[in-house]
Amino acid sequence: MGESRRGSRASSRDRASQNHSTSVERRPRRLGSLISQALSFDDDDAYAAGEVGFLARALVQATMPHSDPKTNEFVRHNGHYTLSILAPKGVGLPYGRYPRLVLAYLNTEAVKRKTRHIELDHHFSHFCAALGIPPTTGPRGSLPQLREQMQRLFASTFQCVFHDEEKGRHAGDGFLIAEKRALWWDPRRETGDASWGSHVVLSERFFREATEAPVPLDLRVLRALRSPFEIDIYVWLTWRFFRLRKPVTIPWDSLQLQFGCGYKNPRHFK
Repeated sequence: MGESRRGSRASSRDRASQNHSTSVERRPRRLGSLISQALSFDDDDAYAAGEVGFLARALVQATMPHSDPKTNEFVRHNGHYTLSILAPKGVGLPYGRYPRLVLAYLNTEAVKRKTRHIELDHHFSHFCAALGIPPTTGPRGSLPQLREQMQRLFASTFQCVFHDEEKGRHAGDGFLIAEKRALWWDPRRETGDASWGSHVVLSERFFREATEAPVPLDLRVLRALRSPFEIDIYVWLTWRFFRLRKPVTIPWDSLQLQFGCGYKNPRHFK
C-alpha cells in the first residue's frame, strides 16, 4: 500500500513537472514570435504602413476586466482616476481581448472618418479579419463570442471619475459607447453574412472622448498580442511614453490596482 502511494505521488510529480516543462517551453516560442513580428514592424513604421490606430485616453488610463467578473459592476483605479463599468442584469460586463479590439477599431474609424456613424460591413468574417480574429463558428467559436462581447460592450455604462481629497477636487462623467447599434450578422454561419449592413452610432460623449487627443497605437501590434493583459500593458506604455517629460517611478501597488487581473497577492501579480 505504501509503495503504491509513493508511486502515485511520484507519478503526479512527474506529470506536474512535464506540464511545467511544456508551459516553460511555450513561453520562449511565444516570446520569439513576438520579437520576430516586432522586428518586421521596424521595416515600416505604423504611419508608413497605414496601420495607425487610436484609443480614448479614458479607456487607457484604466481598463476593462481581463476575465468574466461574474458581476454587473466593475471598478478599476489609477491614482486619482477611477473607471466604473455597469452592465444591465442578464447581459454581463465586457471582458477579454475582443472588446478591446472592437474599441480600437471604432475609435480609429471615428478619428479617420470624423463621424459617429461607423459601418461594420455586411460580412462578419470581414469584420473579424479587420480585428485580426480568425473567424470560427460553434458554441465557443470566435464569431459568437465576438458578437456577445459587442452586445455587452454596447449595453454597458462607463463612469469616469477624478477625485483628489487633499486638494478638494472632484469631477465625473458617464457615457455609453454607442447610442445605437445594428448587428445583423448570423454567428452560426462561418461568413456571418447579412442582408443589411451592420453599423454603430457612437454616443456624442464617447465620440468627443475618442477624437479629442486620443492615444495613437500601432494596429499591427494590437493584432499580434493575444491576451487582454498584453494589450493593456502595450497601450498604457504607449500613452505614458507619448506624454513623458521626465523619469517617473511607479510602485508595484499602483500597477496592481491598474492591471491587477484579480490577483490578491502582489507577489503573484509580479
